[in-house]
Amino acid sequence: MRLAVLYTTGAEPDWPDVLDPQTGVFTYYGDNRSPGHELHDTRRWGNLLLRDSFDWSHQSTEMRRRIPPFLLFEKAAPGRRIMFRGLLAPGAPGLSSDDELQAIWRSTGGRRFQNYRAHFTVLDVSHIKRAWISDILDGRAAESPHCPPAWSEWVAGRKYSPMLAPATTVVRSRAEQLPSDATGRAILTEIREAFRGREHDFEPCAVELWRLIAPATGRCDVTQPSRDGGRDAVGEYVVGPASDPITIDFALEAKCYAETNSVGVRDVARLISRLRHRHFGVFVTTSHFNQQVYSEVRTDGHPIALISGRDIVDALRSAGYSGLPAVQSWLAQFNTATPA
Repeated sequence: MRLAVLYTTGAEPDWPDVLDPQTGVFTYYGDNRSPGHELHDTRRWGNLLLRDSFDWSHQSTEMRRRIPPFLLFEKAAPGRRIMFRGLLAPGAPGLSSDDELQAIWRSTGGRRFQNYRAHFTVLDVSHIKRAWISDILDGRAAESPHCPPAWSEWVAGRKYSPMLAPATTVVRSRAEQLPSDATGRAILTEIREAFRGREHDFEPCAVELWRLIAPATGRCDVTQPSRDGGRDAVGEYVVGPASDPITIDFALEAKCYAETNSVGVRDVARLISRLRHRHFGVFVTTSHFNQQVYSEVRTDGHPIALISGRDIVDALRSAGYSGLPAVQSWLAQFNTATPA
């Protein structure tokens, strides 16, 4: 294959292809998206292409010449419009070969199967010349005079030049903080119902949800409700090499709210007041943050991670808990009811 095209709708919640504009890393899920086939037995052999491309990317320049340029397109509303999102190179700076391409397990209808989760880098190329496409199809991708420097440099020395879009102040709307699909909403309802009447028991659950989002989280202790001092949990986030790590303290607040009950200024101010120098905060809610508190946290630069209902659903899905039965099994670990 001389040219590869990846197409994503961005609308498959069980397979959340996503582009991180701050790092230029695109996470893509392979073609084996339903049970009944072996990992590489997919239509058009897309997973074989992923396997070989990521393997060759770690070998010699000559082997990288065998890798086709990947063009990323995404569905754009309305109708059938599609949008070109960039030129992709397999892998990303700072990722190990194990992290770049992973065979992950999923389960549908009680049947387990594997699919690939791949990480690409969107190279710093704003547009692709038609002349380069013609040269690619003629077998002269890296040698073409129309080849973008970012691609030729990657082929020659696996040097990544990602297209970066530095973050601006982001205040997500209510709709952006809640899942848009029926299954996602049902997952949040299941979580709320699991802790109905015992909302304080949601706090250990919130800690584990934060671990799914931030795997480098270390020790984290849930505080007693009567003396939490504005913090439902306190913990450490681990950075640095495994041989000599350092930790950054954080405080976590959790609210198991219905989606009609937003997290307001008073809730977040309570957490802010307990943060000490060089600490950061985490606020986890099954609902959303109202616009005033969201805007104030971001505008004033408070170091608080705001985890809303959609973030919870996305984290569970990324960890393989994409349906209600799987989420119910995951929630069972927090069942503290005393057997009759």
